[in-house]
Amino acid sequence: MSAQRPPVWYRIVPGLGLLKAGRTAQGLFFFLSFAAFIVLMALRFDLLVISLRSMVSGLVLMALSPVNFRQIFTPEILEFWIAALYLLLVPVLLIRFSWRSYRRHLEREQAAGSGELSLWQLGMISFKRNTISVVASVVIFLLYSVAFLAPFLAPFSPYDQQDFLVTAYRPPLSRIDALVLDKHRTVIIPQRKGDDAVSELSNALIADSQKLRSRNRDYGLKFVDSYRVEGDRLFYRQGVREKSMPLGELRSVRDGGGSKPGYIVTRTFLLGTDQYGRDIFSRVLYGSRISLSIGFLVVLISVTLGTVIGISSGYFGGLTDSILMRIVDVLIAFPALFLILIIIATFGNSIYLIVITLSFTGWMGVARIVRGQVLSLKEQEFILAAKSLGLSSARIIFRHVMPNTLTPVIVAATLRIGSIILTEAGLSFLGLGVQPPTPSWGNIINEGRDSLLNHWWISTFPGVAILTTVVCFNLIGDGIRDALDPRMRG
Repeated sequence: MSAQRPPVWYRIVPGLGLLKAGRTAQGLFFFLSFAAFIVLMALRFDLLVISLRSMVSGLVLMALSPVNFRQIFTPEILEFWIAALYLLLVPVLLIRFSWRSYRRHLEREQAAGSGELSLWQLGMISFKRNTISVVASVVIFLLYSVAFLAPFLAPFSPYDQQDFLVTAYRPPLSRIDALVLDKHRTVIIPQRKGDDAVSELSNALIADSQKLRSRNRDYGLKFVDSYRVEGDRLFYRQGVREKSMPLGELRSVRDGGGSKPGYIVTRTFLLGTDQYGRDIFSRVLYGSRISLSIGFLVVLISVTLGTVIGISSGYFGGLTDSILMRIVDVLIAFPALFLILIIIATFGNSIYLIVITLSFTGWMGVARIVRGQVLSLKEQEFILAAKSLGLSSARIIFRHVMPNTLTPVIVAATLRIGSIILTEAGLSFLGLGVQPPTPSWGNIINEGRDSLLNHWWISTFPGVAILTTVVCFNLIGDGIRDALDPRMRG
């Protein structure tokens, strides 16, 4: 008799099947993550549509006229494109992975424990039993989601100085009134003249990019300490200054009702503001993109380079091993931080230079670990059998040697991401990394160090973000090491 077919809702809504099967923690993760993405999609639907529309216009314009595309394209537009794609892609992946996990659970129940599990399957089961590592993995998923979705999550642009006479050094959860101006305060990009397809696409991309930069608001805000209306003029105070403007220059964005007029809105600064009136919450969100992306890219490059050199040195041996290991010995003996400072002082500081510098100063440890693994593997019977069968060295390396060296590489990579994030934050704190006004956790801490006692929130929240990220990556690394080590699994 065939098993009953699962309801269709288990395939559409992530986590429902797992919750029904008793896997509460995993089911809640899929369900709550999917619900959070759907809610954000509904709240930021206008920005999502504009981002996708501008992406289509931009790609077509790039194909028709690369020159016009380069004149209009900005990194800020790319940030919205990436956020829109991530917002659409992750719910689909959650649906797929949730259904696959539920289906495998049913298959294991039907098999009643028959069959053997692979090393990776045993390791995954062991990792899931480590509650601390699983929680750390969920936190890292949230941090990377925040980094990708920062343009949709941030209430303000991280570069906007919000009338610093009023908004500077505001503590967390401050609520400030703002006048709604009928005219936007940013510079309007002029439209292109012409009726051809290139001009129309250029104008469409310009209009959408303008909406994205202003968060789809066609009005400006002027933050004030107090205000009063006398006749047809509104008098407002910013610090010690008192000014006035005609009521005709204001716009009503709310219906009547309530204690405040429709042209007055209240904005909340969740984590407070800095000395320029910039929103700390928005800057921390945008700063996560720099720190997390640098950590991932540096580890990806350095681990790849270290793995290639370690396998080449250990497998071929002889003169190749001697030359490569002497290079490794010299680079390890040379202080990495000193080398980084020399390179930055010589060539200047930029994000790309930081990634390249950190990548090419962090691969030596991985190379030594991989070399040790390869030296022990190449004397094993299955490697000797492959050689006796006449298999090429490339096939032996990619089919037999490399898969068996991945365990220490994955552990080393996971543990190294935290140290890379700390190094980047330290360089930015010293003014040698990411340069202001581009937000990074390190330079945000640097901006608040002179006023740490009186305005603690400027440096505290990015510091907490760095601490949380590094601790979570270290916990994940420890969990992976214990899960992939048969002795730790008992």
